[in-house]
This record gives sequence, structure tokens and C-alpha cells, in this order.
Amino acid sequence: MNLNLSFFQKTMISIVFFLIVIIGFMIKLPIFFRHFDKELHTMFYFFSAALLNVLYKKRHLIIVVFLLIFGICIEFAQEYSNKFFHKRIHGRFDLEDIKANIRGIVAFSIIWLFIFFINYINSKKNNC
Repeated sequence: MNLNLSFFQKTMISIVFFLIVIIGFMIKLPIFFRHFDKELHTMFYFFSAALLNVLYKKRHLIIVVFLLIFGICIEFAQEYSNKFFHKRIHGRFDLEDIKANIRGIVAFSIIWLFIFFINYINSKKNNC
């Protein structure tokens, strides 16, 4: 997929996406979704890795590190917000959520590596 967007446009898309995400992560999930919390974490980080890799080609490692740090920071922010507002507006720091985030990132990375190697092999065949 080839997106002909400027770096500024890509950055603005990323910023808007993550501002919406931060708000989403800071409010309580509706009751229906609470039973699927870990799966939602995994799916979110999988698709976030996919989106960022489409926007920022050849930056996979930076994206992985960013998403890992982002996931940990969100968990701390949720815990802090409960103390700051003196009531529970969201859950609490949950190591299981971080593990679910990592599962999503790793799942996408496996697919990304597969695609990378297929493209690498094809490029070597075309150069022969």
C-alpha cells in the first residue's frame, strides 16, 4: 500500500488517532465490553501497529517501542486518574493488560516479518 502523504499529514493523522485513543482508554468500558477487555487490548495494539506501519514504512522497531511505552503509560495514567479524581473513572494498573498489548504487537510483527521476507526474496529474484 502506497500512501502519498506528507510527513506532516501522517503526523496529524497519528496525533488525532492517539488523542481519541487516550480519551477512550481513560473512560470505563460499557458493561458489555468488560468481559472482552484483554481481547480488545490485543486487537487495538495489533491494528495500531498495522496503521502506524502503513503510515511510517521502515520504522517498525520504533513503532513497536513507541506502542510498548504508550501501553505502559496508559496503564499508569489510569491508576493515577483514580487517585487524582478520588473516584474510579476507569480500571486500575493491570499487568495483564500490558501482556495483552504485547500479544497484539507481537502478532502484527510476525505478519510484518513474513511480508518483509517475502518482499525481500522477491526483490532478490527480480535483481537476478
